[in-house]
Amino acid sequence: MADVEDQQTEDLIRRAAKGDAVATEHLLARYRGRLRQMVVVRLDPRLAARLDPSDVVQEAFVEITRRLPEYLRTRPLAIYPWLRQITWEQLMHLHVRHLAKKRTPLREDSWPAALSDASAVQLAERVAAVQGSPSRQAIRKEVQERVRRALERLEPHHREILILRYLEQLSNQEIAAVLRIREGATRMRHLRALERLRELLGNEDGEVGP
Repeated sequence: MADVEDQQTEDLIRRAAKGDAVATEHLLARYRGRLRQMVVVRLDPRLAARLDPSDVVQEAFVEITRRLPEYLRTRPLAIYPWLRQITWEQLMHLHVRHLAKKRTPLREDSWPAALSDASAVQLAERVAAVQGSPSRQAIRKEVQERVRRALERLEPHHREILILRYLEQLSNQEIAAVLRIREGATRMRHLRALERLRELLGNEDGEVGP
C-alpha cells in the first residue's frame, strides 16, 4: 500500500510541477491531517485556548503555496519533511509572537515547550506498549504513569526522538530529514532513548545517574 501511495504522491508532484492546480490542491490536502497532528502535539498548552491547530496549518499553507514552485524545481527534501518544516517555522513564530520569547535556532531537539497533558499521556501509552506493559487495565494505568514520569526526566534529545516516532509517527527516513542526521543515526538514537527510558524506569524510586 505504501508503494502505491508513494507512486500517487510522485504523480501529484509531477503534475503540480507542470502547473496543475488541482494536483497541487490534492497534494497538499494529502498531508493536512499529519501536519495538524504535529501542531496538536507541539502547541504550547498556554496557547491551546487561543490558537486552533487547523488555523495554524492554514497559515502555514499560505507560505507553503508561495514557496512550492521553488521546492518543485529543486526537491531538497521529501515532500512531507519539507511541508512539516514550514509548518514548524510557522508554529515557532506564533509561539514567539504570543509568548514574547525568542527561540533560536529553529531545531526540534532544542525546543523547550512542554507537551500538553493529552500528548504526554498518549506518548506514555505508546511507549509503555513498546516496553511490553501488562494487559490488565489497572496495571496499564500504573505503567503509563510511571512512563510519563520517566519521560519528564528524559534528556530533551532522547524525548524528542520518541515524540517524533510515537506521537507524530514519522518514519526513520522522515525523522532523519527533520533532525538533519543520517537514517542510521536515527535508529541508534531511538534505541538509546528507549534504553535510557528503561534506566529511568528501573531507578524511578532511587537516584538516577547522569
